[in-house]
Amino acid sequence: MVATGASPPPDAGASTADLVAQAAQQISTLVRDELALVKQEMTEKGKRAGLGGGLLGGAAVLGLHGLGFLLILAVVLLHLVWPLWLSVLVVMLAVFLAAGVVAAIGRRQLRSAAPPVPHDAIAGVAADVQTVKTAAHQGRQR
Repeated sequence: MVATGASPPPDAGASTADLVAQAAQQISTLVRDELALVKQEMTEKGKRAGLGGGLLGGAAVLGLHGLGFLLILAVVLLHLVWPLWLSVLVVMLAVFLAAGVVAAIGRRQLRSAAPPVPHDAIAGVAADVQTVKTAAHQGRQR
């Protein structure tokens, strides 16, 4: 829970309406603070994910260039023993097969991925709810 402003303790002589109004104001502040925490946490995670994604994208571009040269080398080497058209066909089929396998693995991984969740904010809200429940329960026992 993030507190932006502390409210004074309830006055012993305060009316029920005053106490309800004060509770509503405190709950409103609590919800705003928790939403600000969620926003901050998700922004930080988004920035880290963006940087990581950009770096992975750069690595992928360089890797694709290297793969292209490797495929050219495979065609040239196969052309030493087979006609050029057959060498290109064999390499092309191998690339399509590898692409299919990688696509199937990627699809399986995406299906099992969990959605991004602000765990810290959820834990804070759960603690706040438990605190309110405990306070309400103790208030009933008086």
